[in-house]
Parts: sequence; structure tokens; C-alpha cells
Amino acid sequence: MTGVQGFSSWRPAFARALYGPDGFYTGTRRPVSHYRTSPTASPRFAAAIARLLAAVDASLDRPPRLDVVDMGAGGGELLAGLAALAVPERWQLTAVDVLDRPDALPERVAWQPEPPERIVGVVVANEWLDNVPVEVVEQTAGGPRIIEVTRTGAERVGPLPDVEDERWLRRWWPLTRVGQRAEVGRDRDAAWAGLMGRLECGVAVAVDYPVVPASAPTGTLTGFRDGRQVPPVPDASTDLTAAVLFGSLVAARDSAAGPAGGPSGPGARRRPTPAAHGRHRPAGLSARARDGR
Repeated sequence: MTGVQGFSSWRPAFARALYGPDGFYTGTRRPVSHYRTSPTASPRFAAAIARLLAAVDASLDRPPRLDVVDMGAGGGELLAGLAALAVPERWQLTAVDVLDRPDALPERVAWQPEPPERIVGVVVANEWLDNVPVEVVEQTAGGPRIIEVTRTGAERVGPLPDVEDERWLRRWWPLTRVGQRAEVGRDRDAAWAGLMGRLECGVAVAVDYPVVPASAPTGTLTGFRDGRQVPPVPDASTDLTAAVLFGSLVAARDSAAGPAGGPSGPGARRRPTPAAHGRHRPAGLSARARDGR
């Protein structure tokens, strides 16, 4: 909620700046001019993913269709790289992003704003999760408080975090000293668990900047513009990113799984496996994320 002076908590400000009308990812800007990611930095990344795909394909007994889903595909560089390697036609290459489909993307690559409802194969989330909005909380003499921000980046101390955010903080990012900050990753947990709910069997690869709370006393939220790191200002001119707490993602995935930690429902075969610790839009947004700064 935005106040009369233009203040809101970081979570909605982050979301508006990246995914709102004329946001950083939904407007006319081309994010690739602001940073690089593994797929844009070297063709070796696509080659490595191709080797992983071949292994997963074999482990699944080479199904008639193997899904290859790139979350927050950006310019489609990863899947274009796979297409250039002449991977099997039964590998369905699907890019998920809120950006418009690039003109030069190979015809065999599907482009959509949401991931498929049912995935058998491999999901790659390369620097997607760091663009899923977080709430920023600071420890004060009166306990943890939400940090509010304006479009220009001015901040003030706001209200108490809600019950769910406070519970998440106690478990994953406890604040013990005045001035310490944390970034609540509940929306990321929900986005990852939701994605895993679509992965019937196969492998999910998340590649991103990790955070160890004890090593980040002031948090990790930052901005990138024109290839440089800049202060995080939610005015839609700057990419906003915060490092990812992978432990909470795994716990959210496990709690969302069926009985005994496995998938449930008709057709469930194998539990999806996270192969690494990295944009489709989060729930309530629709697809996105970033690349190596």
C-alpha cells in the first residue's frame, strides 16, 4: 500500500519498479544493456545445459517429449544456443518471460509469459529468483520494523512485519542487533514451490547469488544500471536484485510436496530434483530474472 507521502514497503515498490506499467522488465528498456548473465557471456553455458539435458533424458528413458523450460529467459540466448547445437526435435524448448518475444529467436523456441502447467524434463532458473520482490525489515530498539521507501529511494522505518513475515524471519534470517537488516523471501519460496508443483519429474536448476544472513548484516538489496552497480531506487530505471536464501526455497519445496516428500496425483512418477542453487514472473506477477553482473 502506498501512503499519502508516496511511501510503501519494499515488496510492492520492488514489484512495481520491475513489473508494473512501464517497469524495468515490462517497458521499452532492453535489460541486456544493463548486465550480462551466463547465457549471454559464453556459449559454454548452453553446452553445459545440453549435457545435463542428455543425462536427464536418458534417466527418464527418453520420453516422447522432454520439456526444457528457461525461466526469465531474457533475450532467449540459452534456448537459442541449444537450438544452435541441434538438440533433438522432441526436446520442447520453452522460454518464459514478460518481455516480448525477440525477433531473431529460432522458430522452434516457444515463448510465453507463464511456465507450462505440466513439465517433464528440465527447468532452468538462471538469475530469476533474485528479481522476485522481497520485503526489507530492520531491527530497531523496539523490535523488527518494515522499511518503507519512495520512488526516489528515500526510506523510513514503518510498522511491524506481519505474522507470516515475522515467522519467516525467526526461522531463516533472525535479527539480533539494532541496525541489522533482512530481506524476507516468502514470495520467492512460494514462486519456487509453485514451479516445482508443475515439474512432474525431472530436474530443476536454480543459478543465483546466495546469501548467508550472518554475512549480510545490512542485507543484499542493490541495483544495476548501464552495467554498473548502483543504489536500489524503485523508479523503474534500475534493475533491482537481492541475493537468494536457498535453504528456505528447499524447505518450501519439500512442504509443498505430496506425502513422504514425493509428488502426488495421477501420473506422478519421480520427485523433481533441484540440481543447483537462479525469471518467469512470481505468482501475481508473470515471468523474469538476470545475469552475471
